[in-house]
Amino acid sequence: MNDHHLEVHIYEPKTNNKSFLTLVKEMFGDLFRSMGLAKRLFLRDKKAEYRQSVFGILWAFITPFTNALVWIFLSASGAINIPGTGIPYPLFVFIGTLLWSIFTESMNMPLSQTNASKGLISKINFPKEAILVSGIYKTFFNTGIKLIIVIAVLFFFKVNPGFAFLEFLLMIIFLVIFGIALGLLLTPIGMLYKDIGRMIPMALSFLMYLTPVVYKETRFKSLQTFIDLNPLTPMINSARNFATGGTVDHPFYLLIIFIATLFIGFAGWLFYRVSIPIIVERM
Repeated sequence: MNDHHLEVHIYEPKTNNKSFLTLVKEMFGDLFRSMGLAKRLFLRDKKAEYRQSVFGILWAFITPFTNALVWIFLSASGAINIPGTGIPYPLFVFIGTLLWSIFTESMNMPLSQTNASKGLISKINFPKEAILVSGIYKTFFNTGIKLIIVIAVLFFFKVNPGFAFLEFLLMIIFLVIFGIALGLLLTPIGMLYKDIGRMIPMALSFLMYLTPVVYKETRFKSLQTFIDLNPLTPMINSARNFATGGTVDHPFYLLIIFIATLFIGFAGWLFYRVSIPIIVERM
């Protein structure tokens, strides 16, 4: 009896053997190539956003404005007593809530932008960085509207920050980058598990009261220690100080946060870049 030897073929999934440097080069290449597409996506989304809206562009500051009014009313009625702000409390809380809304919008942007583009991602192969850049355009557009409101409020209270206003603008950019960096890390997980998207607003609402948005400091030492360690504390305080002619808050800690933000942002971008194709396959 003759033995028949049959060839055995083993099929294995292709592995990605790209080096880290090659991957980084492709990331930056796709980032620059996506600028034109990102601009078109931004214009399309903005036109759609305001097409059936009565207030349109005003929605960029209506929410922080109403939040500020609540705390101004509580303070004026005597329901709460918030001393030691150094500037008129309405100005303090208004700038604080606007800064907080800039941070929350920045942090929510990567997940909301990617979720809104799921249909596009699953059908067309294009640099996914275009989605993020389009969201960055939108974030800075809305931030620009808020800055106009800040200037009007400063003029109303007869506050002239002088050249410190340029430092205020830099702190705004820092705050936006910090929010986007955190959002990038959470986006792939949020795409897979909808619970993340629901938990983020709840966590941010709680975190707001652990950040000097509507008050300067608390009498509880243990809570104040946590607030001082909160990386958003020197960012919010410094930005508000610059807007009202003040100085930087904890500069060395701010430098540490800035360096950490760059690392977190790059890690989040890398995580987004590697995971999105896998998530698209699951979709």
